[in-house]
Amino acid sequence: MGKFVITGGKPLQGSVRIAGAKNATLPIMAATLLCPGSCELKRVPNLRDVHMMKEILTSLGAKIESGPQWCKIDAANVVSYQVPERLMREMRSSVFLIGALLGRLGRAKVSYPGGCAIGPRPIDLHLKGLAALGARIDERHGYIIATAQTLRGADVHLDFPSVGATENIMLASVRAQGKTVIRNAAKEPEVVDLQNFLTKMGAQIRGAGTDTIQIEGVNNLKPAAHFIIPDRIEAGTFMVAAAMTGGNVLLQDVIDEHTEPVAAKLREAGAVVENMNGQIRVRAQGGLNAVDIKTLPYPGYPTDMQPQTMAMLSCAKGTSVIIETIFTNRFKHVDELRRMGAQIGIEGRAAVVRGVERLSGAAVEASDLRAGVALVLAGLVAKGQTVVDYIHHIDRGYDGLEQKLSALGAQIERIQD
Repeated sequence: MGKFVITGGKPLQGSVRIAGAKNATLPIMAATLLCPGSCELKRVPNLRDVHMMKEILTSLGAKIESGPQWCKIDAANVVSYQVPERLMREMRSSVFLIGALLGRLGRAKVSYPGGCAIGPRPIDLHLKGLAALGARIDERHGYIIATAQTLRGADVHLDFPSVGATENIMLASVRAQGKTVIRNAAKEPEVVDLQNFLTKMGAQIRGAGTDTIQIEGVNNLKPAAHFIIPDRIEAGTFMVAAAMTGGNVLLQDVIDEHTEPVAAKLREAGAVVENMNGQIRVRAQGGLNAVDIKTLPYPGYPTDMQPQTMAMLSCAKGTSVIIETIFTNRFKHVDELRRMGAQIGIEGRAAVVRGVERLSGAAVEASDLRAGVALVLAGLVAKGQTVVDYIHHIDRGYDGLEQKLSALGAQIERIQD
């Protein structure tokens, strides 16, 4: 356990290189189970969740070599279909393993997944989709047991464009017999990246990035090498940090299309955002103006950027309204921002943010990954010292956050309890 100690008031200046996307890395790591042989992944972020997934894959029989920003996963000797409960509870993204294990071994046994407490994220869409492919799903004693002698292609319509459900069904269906069509599929870039990796392995998939994905099952897949896409949420976080501190920051290794929802709102708020062929410069002077935000599935405004944006709007000029449509409990950071002097009112899924001239440093606690980094951003502009506790949540999704912020001129230090 550790804490961040932050002294605010320094505009961020310089350049920062964006890491590989956590939300692309984890399902792609799960996908390596689908074939015997060694797959090599590059631009792999150094994150707690990634280390947990490595531990899970090792427990199933995979052999893993890794170094800075890369890993090789050899799943030739994977024979176990049961994910240890301790590991499953640590990370929600381990739910992807159900589809991958069904595709490889025809069975999977997992406990209900853990992760950030940001409201109900039922996996019924995952299970309904897998059942449509012919899997038998039994739920008992806190475990999900999925079995299938033969997976068969099916027409699957998702009630909601869930990223996780879309990816889980993709992982199971690439080895199914016949054609699978996923309708109302999630369009996120991470889904496209998973399709690209599976295609390199020999899968027959098209349509990722649209609301209809078509998969023709194949008998065998082969090992592949793949570069993970840049993390659009890390990029968005640094874009917001640059704007709210009145800084001037160049982001490197980004895909500007993926960050456009955030860039559009920053421009509306008064910041300058310039796209430059894989790089983005964000600068702001004279303070930002209030804007309204409504979170939506991609290409709408990402829910994973809502807490950071709220921190920014807490010290913008005017009153902003934020509507959270994805998760029911994603305002846990509000009470902590109020400790710092923010004026925020909550009514259902809407937050009314009245900007103050300046936030004040305080001792606050990170309740989840994005809430935690929002408090760090608030600390960057607050008067005095801010201490952010429970930063293990932040380590789940940000590779070297304090080092990157320090290199941009922020006064931030990690201390151990």
